[in-house]
Amino acid sequence: MANFSVPTRNEVSTANQAIFDQLEKGLGFVPNLYATLAHSENALSNFLGYANGKSSLSKKEQEVINLAVSQVNECSYCLAAHTAIGKGQGFTEEQTLELREGYASFDTKLDALAVFASETALQRGKPSQETVDALLAAGYTRETVVDAVLVISEITVTNYLHGITKVTVDFPAAASLALA
Repeated sequence: MANFSVPTRNEVSTANQAIFDQLEKGLGFVPNLYATLAHSENALSNFLGYANGKSSLSKKEQEVINLAVSQVNECSYCLAAHTAIGKGQGFTEEQTLELREGYASFDTKLDALAVFASETALQRGKPSQETVDALLAAGYTRETVVDAVLVISEITVTNYLHGITKVTVDFPAAASLALA
């Protein structure tokens, strides 16, 4: 197993130090997984540019995807982070648990998105035609399908990075689905 430390501000490049300062100012801290990206000269800025790009999906819809895919990939870090972020977007604890399971009984449109995200991750980018059709029938467009794939790819990057580095989770732990 790889053993990755979380670099401090003084251990990263000048460009990454500036990003750390922006994260500290905006979030109040530098999340460990973001700091881990700073082992690379370019990864942190590239990732944040990608993650913060414009999307036809709302932040709440993006959290649906983040929770469903992080559960498929069993990423404790991203489940913790996106449960907290999802609650900040207005989801209840119970709703975040449903989204992690790949459905949303509380909203038919978000349900279609959760099913799509979960199935796309489970089937490695090959959801059934019925699932894609259901997403479109729920009111999403071809544009949002493409944007959903970008969000899936973004969360998969951090899921995989945590799976490799196993850096300490610095968000409140997400509830276990087995106990829910």
